[in-house]
Amino acid sequence: MSRFEIGLVAEGSTDFVIIEAALKACLSKPFVLTLLQPEATRPEMQGGWGGVYKWCRAMAARGFGMLEADPTLSRFDLVIIHIDADVAGKRYSDIGLDPLEQAQPLPCALFCPPPEATVDALQKVVLSWLGCRSLGRKSLFCIPSKATEAWLAAAVASDVPRIMEGLECSLSMEERLASLPKKRRIRKSPRCYQEHADEVRAHWPLIADRCIQARRFQRELAERFS
Repeated sequence: MSRFEIGLVAEGSTDFVIIEAALKACLSKPFVLTLLQPEATRPEMQGGWGGVYKWCRAMAARGFGMLEADPTLSRFDLVIIHIDADVAGKRYSDIGLDPLEQAQPLPCALFCPPPEATVDALQKVVLSWLGCRSLGRKSLFCIPSKATEAWLAAAVASDVPRIMEGLECSLSMEERLASLPKKRRIRKSPRCYQEHADEVRAHWPLIADRCIQARRFQRELAERFS
């Protein structure tokens, strides 16, 4: 059986774990997910949203206009660009970045709820990093609000009201997961997140029900592979 080849540009390795689990829940066809950023052999790119910015700027500098046209990405059926919606509240200067004049400004956060307003604004920012007006059929945004921890929380702590309150508008979801009772506590590490990856996959319908941005990701993913 053939399989999809999917490339992922992400803030970090824990995001890779959650997004891979989401893909397993959403796709019926086998796939291989390759982490394009952060990339171990290019430590100068670093991680976090600054690493996503640098990757996008490097791709824009190659001058192909759209990701689909770049021959270095030709083997991929899809390239996913992940960034958490909390980046909309950041400043370029926070991590020593010097944006080019054509980059859309940060911060760009709008009132939440609804989460979509901020996400839409942040998409325009990332598109400016890429130097294009829109993504093509072989590329896709993944922008959880305010972070991928919201998707993880919906999977593992849907029965805890204080965790679920303001699920997609909370900037403290990582801390909330770390404050769960000892047997359920989740620390932010690839190993710990991997231990809960199957729960994200199994409870994806619940995540999509609770999180607007999860539903959006699932819908746009289906559109790409329709």
